[in-house]
Amino acid sequence: MLPDCVLFSTNRPYEMINISYCSDKYQYTMGKSFYQAGMKDKVAIFNLFFRDAPDKNNWAVVSGIRESLEMINGIGSEGAAFFEKFIPGDEYAEFREYLSKMRFTGNVYAMREGEIAFPKQPIITIEAPIIEAQVLETPLLCIMNHQMAIATKASRVTRSTKKPVSEFGSRRAHGPWAATYGAKAAIIGGCANSSNILTSAIFDVPCSGTMAHSYVTSFGCSLEGEFNAFRTYIETHRGEPLILLIDTYDSLNCGLKNAIRAYNECGIDNDYPQGFGIRLDSGDLTYLSRRCRDILDKAGFTNCKIFATNSLDEYLITELERQGAMIDSYGVGDAIATSKHNPCFGNVYKLVQIDGEPVLKRSEDKSKLINPGFQITYRIIQNGMFKADITCLRADSMSRRIEAMEELHIRSEFDETRNKTFQKGSYTWKKLQEQVMKNGKVTTKDIPLPEKQQYYLSNLMSFNETERRLINPHFYKADISDDLYDLKMKLINNLIREIRNYNN
Repeated sequence: MLPDCVLFSTNRPYEMINISYCSDKYQYTMGKSFYQAGMKDKVAIFNLFFRDAPDKNNWAVVSGIRESLEMINGIGSEGAAFFEKFIPGDEYAEFREYLSKMRFTGNVYAMREGEIAFPKQPIITIEAPIIEAQVLETPLLCIMNHQMAIATKASRVTRSTKKPVSEFGSRRAHGPWAATYGAKAAIIGGCANSSNILTSAIFDVPCSGTMAHSYVTSFGCSLEGEFNAFRTYIETHRGEPLILLIDTYDSLNCGLKNAIRAYNECGIDNDYPQGFGIRLDSGDLTYLSRRCRDILDKAGFTNCKIFATNSLDEYLITELERQGAMIDSYGVGDAIATSKHNPCFGNVYKLVQIDGEPVLKRSEDKSKLINPGFQITYRIIQNGMFKADITCLRADSMSRRIEAMEELHIRSEFDETRNKTFQKGSYTWKKLQEQVMKNGKVTTKDIPLPEKQQYYLSNLMSFNETERRLINPHFYKADISDDLYDLKMKLINNLIREIRNYNN
C-alpha cells in the first residue's frame, strides 16, 4: 500500500510523486541558513490565510485540510540522495543528511473542511521548529489554493439554484491530481456528486454519468441508430438511473422522440424507481427545456427529469432560472474544475511569531500588511445565526471576555463608526481553529466527505441571506481584537521610527 503522501504508483503511467516535496528550492536554501546559523530549534508560528475572496465576495470555503495533514506526515520520507538532486555539493552534505531524518514534530491548528472563512483569518497555523515549518509553505499553498478555489466556486454555482448540481470537469482540470481532489472540493462546496471515479473510490461517494455523443454515433449516423443507442443503453442499465443524451442530431425533431420511443418500448414509465430523464447539451436551454417538458408531459412522462449541461456557470444558471427554464438538475464542468473566473486563489503563508516574539510583514502595499502573533478566531452566534468573527491573540483580554460570554464591543479596524455591542450572556461562540496535530501526530479523525458537505451547508444557512447572495452581498463583520490591533500598530510604529532614523 502506498503512503498517503504518494499520489501515483510506478506501475501506472506516472512516476511516484511524493507531494510532501512538491516545493520550491528557496524553502531549502533558507533552511540551510537557519541550520548553519544555529536557528533550527527556534519555534516559528506561520499562518496560512487569504487577503481577498474571489468574485468580490468576502468569504471562501475551506477544503484541503485532509491532504495537507497527509503531506505533513510525509516529511522525512526521502533519503539524502533525493536532496542531492536539487541542493548538490559538499557544502550541503550535512544539511542533506539532516533533511533526510527530519520529521515534522510541531503542532498544527486548522479550520474544519467546510468551514466558511474570511480574509486574514488563520485557516492553518503551523507551530514548529523553523525549518520544519518553513519547508511546508509551498506544498501547503499548492494544496489549499487549489482546493479552496474549487470549493468556493462550487459554492457560488450551487447557490445560484435550488436544483442539484453535478461536477463534470475532470477533462478540463489541470491534471489528474487536480481532477480528483478538485471534485472532492466541489462536493464540499455543495455539488450533489461528481463524474470522477477516483474521487468516488478514494472518498467512498457515488459518481454519476451515463453517455457521450460518441456512444450515440457508434450505432451509426442515422436516426434509427440513435434509437438503437437509447434502447441498448436502457436494456444494459436497467435498475440504474437512466439519462439519455438527446442533442446529437436534433433535440426536438428526433432526439426527444427517440428517447420517448425507447422508454416506451423498454417499459420505462413514471413508476421507474431509480429515476429517468433526458440531457440537453447544446442550444437554447430555456426554449428547449420548456418544449421538452411540454412534450414529455403530454406523452405521460411527467416524472422524466431534464438535465442540462453546456459550459454552465453561476451566471448562466441564474439567468436560466430567471427565464423559467424547465431544468431539474445541472452539470457544470470547467467553470468549477478550473474555477474559471478566478483560477488563482490567494492564500499566503506568513511568519507571525518567532521564539515567542511577534513579527509581521510591512509593505508599501497596505493590503499586504498582516496580523502578527499566535491567533485564534471566534465566531459569535445569536439565536443560531452567525453575527461576527473576531480574531484574537490567544488568551488576550477579548478572548477571555468571549469565553466568559461577557459584554462585548467590537469595532472595525478601518472604520470606527462600524461597531456593535453584544450584551452579557446574549451570545454563544465557537472557535474556528482546532488542533489537528500535536507533536507531529494527527489528533483528529477524518470524517466522511458527505459530512463535510453537510457542515458547510449548515454553516452557510447560519449566515444572513443578504450575506449569501452572489451579487453585492452584505459584508459580514470580521474584525480583530483590541490587543491584536495594538500589537500590530506597535510593531508598525517601531518599524516606521527605525526607518526614519535609518535614513537620517
